[in-house]
Amino acid sequence: MSLQGILNTDLGKGTIHRHIYGHFSEHLGRCIYEGIWVGEDSPIPNTKGIRNDVVKALKQIRIPVLRWPGGCFADEYHWKDGIGPKAERKRMVNTHWGGVVENNHFGTHEFMELCRQLGCEPYINGNVGSGTVQEMSEWVEYLTFDGVSPMAELRAANGQEAPWRVTYFGVGNENWGCGGNMRPEYYADLYRRYQTYVRNYGDNKIHRIACGPNVDDYHWMEVVMREAGRFMDSITLHYYTLPNDSWADKGEATGFDEKAWHTTLKKTLRMDELITRHSAIMDQYDPEGRVGLIVDEWGTWYNVEPGTNPGFLYQQNSIRDALVAGLNFNIFHKHNRRVRMANIAQTVNVLQAVILTEGEKMILTPTYHVFDMYKVHQDAELLELALDAGSYKLDDSEIPAVTGTASRDAEGIIHISLCNLQHHAEADVTIDLRGLAAEQWQVEGVTLAGDRVDAHNTFDQPNNVVPKAFEACNLEGGKLHAALPAMSVTTLKLAPKA
Repeated sequence: MSLQGILNTDLGKGTIHRHIYGHFSEHLGRCIYEGIWVGEDSPIPNTKGIRNDVVKALKQIRIPVLRWPGGCFADEYHWKDGIGPKAERKRMVNTHWGGVVENNHFGTHEFMELCRQLGCEPYINGNVGSGTVQEMSEWVEYLTFDGVSPMAELRAANGQEAPWRVTYFGVGNENWGCGGNMRPEYYADLYRRYQTYVRNYGDNKIHRIACGPNVDDYHWMEVVMREAGRFMDSITLHYYTLPNDSWADKGEATGFDEKAWHTTLKKTLRMDELITRHSAIMDQYDPEGRVGLIVDEWGTWYNVEPGTNPGFLYQQNSIRDALVAGLNFNIFHKHNRRVRMANIAQTVNVLQAVILTEGEKMILTPTYHVFDMYKVHQDAELLELALDAGSYKLDDSEIPAVTGTASRDAEGIIHISLCNLQHHAEADVTIDLRGLAAEQWQVEGVTLAGDRVDAHNTFDQPNNVVPKAFEACNLEGGKLHAALPAMSVTTLKLAPKA
């Protein structure tokens, strides 16, 4: 298949916010415990109880922001249970995720230490569903107040004299469902009340985030924006990619056929429609675009791996998931006017994880490698890329064959990322470079591809799916030519010749 495109290198379309490459870590399965936190006495190498190998891997992809403690867990989490001497911390049952006992050894101090080690910003989700206004207000005070106050003194007594800096604070999570089964009218009023007491202390300015809709609940977006839009800085959107239409049988992470491959990618592409329609509603109440849209839960959701706790949501990660990640990033870039942050669900061992662990072992998933390949777009200027997407048909279903995005970084380097969705064929892409003296530039690339639709990495074979140098590209006659492998994600770098 031969496709044509035009890249207008002199037409900037705004900044691609680095927080689009954010992550989400919930007290769910083995995400926190074993995946991130092993404790100071663990034989697994750690710094203050946090796995060194996981921190190193996440720093490599420049993780910009990390959401915690949930998720559904957030609206049953009481933060005071997770401070003070670990032996004295209150134990609880994690009723949402597997019914296991939560010992609260990973709490506020441990999370803030994790963010320090990662060099990322914390995004904390407060408890509206089962918590009080006072509880949320005191958490913000505990975190950020610099001076004499009950919560600042309690923080100091627990070993943290200076306040932390916290920008992002969510007022509830999925309050239409696990966070309280609320109506939007009721939540909007609760949000107005709770956010009043999420105060700014000193020069720490809180970015207040409202619970937005699930998938295509446009009524929720309408009501909450209308009634509470002026009290928020951002509002959330959740959308998961399920191959099947049934939550009881979502589809398998591996061992699936070509139809499941095609269906999964088609459902992922729905993210574009959802953001477009929700943004249109936001435009009615916020025409200047002040309020951001945060897609703080996205990714694939399959049936759990056989033999694992159903409540732990542990699934394998294949080249299909890599394409899902690339497609979502391309869509988020396109909607950079509204989309200010996104958080993949979840960072380690849960759903579309970038890292899987098994005791002391750790592997990087194909999704991780896409984060690594796309990190060049963080805070870069979006460029106008008009691409003939072609057609990828299977039976009576049709989706684009190729999608892409392009940006220019602060040094003037141009990066183009292209996803070939076809499981069976290469795509020969020719892009006319406008506004660029192409003869003075050079191109190099990296690609991630699989040899079958469910190609994935295992603990025995951790390098089945890894990025490789991409040499099937060149610049000639003011045009960029690239022969994209089947089912691949490719990033090309255009730089001036030395």
